[in-house]
Amino acid sequence: MQNLRIIEDDLSGAEIRELVALHLSGMHAHSPACKVHALPVEQLRQPGVTFFSAWVAKALAGMGAIRELDAMHGELKSMRVAPDWLGRGVGEAMLLHLLSVARARGYGRVSLETGNGPAFAPALALYRKHGFENCAAFADYVLDDFSQCLTLRL
Repeated sequence: MQNLRIIEDDLSGAEIRELVALHLSGMHAHSPACKVHALPVEQLRQPGVTFFSAWVAKALAGMGAIRELDAMHGELKSMRVAPDWLGRGVGEAMLLHLLSVARARGYGRVSLETGNGPAFAPALALYRKHGFENCAAFADYVLDDFSQCLTLRL
């Protein structure tokens, strides 16, 4: 996407904190309570998590994070596009940015956990477009009728 700027973000700005809150409320609205694995601001600031925001001029367009699971494996977290920017390539640009970060770190694969259902269909289509495939559960996740894990070998 033209004029999109992706930066490492410390989550101190009001706009990004609002987008994180929107993401969390969306996950709670579309997921069983025990299956919400989205991270609040405090956990996105933990060591091992690198958080990014995407901007067009002064407008916040999206966000995403990558968490190091081990020296060879990263996890995508908190991928979200701001409502005014849906369908304009922001999510794909963030995904490609996070994958470039993973490659630069030398990860052998990147994985994620997500839900099933209509609310998750656009994200799943994006991940599959870029080669992500279903995989066994990783980290502390448990696969069931709602949760699914995907991975991409780099």
